[in-house]
Amino acid sequence: MAEPNAALKTPTDLNRNETRTVADALNGILADSYALYLKTKNFHWHVSGPHFRDYHLMLDDQATQILATTDQIAERVRKTGNTTLRSIGDIARRQTITDNDKDFVSATDMLVELREDNLKLVESLREAKDIVDEAKDNATSGILDDWTDQAEERAWFLFEASRKG
Repeated sequence: MAEPNAALKTPTDLNRNETRTVADALNGILADSYALYLKTKNFHWHVSGPHFRDYHLMLDDQATQILATTDQIAERVRKTGNTTLRSIGDIARRQTITDNDKDFVSATDMLVELREDNLKLVESLREAKDIVDEAKDNATSGILDDWTDQAEERAWFLFEASRKG
């Protein structure tokens, strides 16, 4: 990550090297959050089948929740004196959650894929928790707990909705 322009250096009492490590972790989570948001909306728009209404509404709720975290993530990066993502290209370079550009995905496959993606996000959030705790960034540590809980809940709902029988 590049050193922020002097005009963008937000004052902080946190160690500058440690905040860059925190910012790197959060920017990766932000990129994955945008990738997960768009995939969730894609599946929301293209879901079909007998459970259409339930899945359509659930996926819209989940996408809304994911999008709501993106501003919070970016603002945590800025509060620590660093810079955050600037473009779709920046997201694409950093995301680890893969896109799904298939013409058709069954509803069950959508739910399974999103569940796995949310669990991957949980793993990244847990790794970031260790990094922010090491940096003594208490504010980010606390909010990571909330984001982890939300991603775990989304994975749980997707799991239950995809069960057969």
